Amino acid sequence: MSKLTDVPKRILIGRALRSDRLGETLLPKRIALPVFASDPLSSVAYAPGEVLLVLSIAGVSAYHFSPWIAVAVVVLMFTVVASYRQNVHAYPSGGGDYEVATTNLGPKAGLTVASALL
Repeated sequence: MSKLTDVPKRILIGRALRSDRLGETLLPKRIALPVFASDPLSSVAYAPGEVLLVLSIAGVSAYHFSPWIAVAVVVLMFTVVASYRQNVHAYPSGGGDYEVATTNLGPKAGLTVASALL
């Protein structure tokens, strides 16, 4: 007996792929970048609020730094997007940060990156 949510899920997403066909499944680059770059971008999005929280400890006199901090956050966001675009271009077979670290820094670095996701 199937669950009540299985039918709507199958209609929206489709049937599950067999394990032997999963290796052939690759996302197009125009879809992969927004999907996989959303995590670091969302992490950066919290930065201005946290910076203002720290500045509030210094008092109202420190708020004149906030536009410069906003500029720094925008530069950081562009840097993150550019680095992910380079990774997608340099490693088209996938593997993410694990593949990048393993190839450039060795297997221990790759395992460290992979364990950071846990």
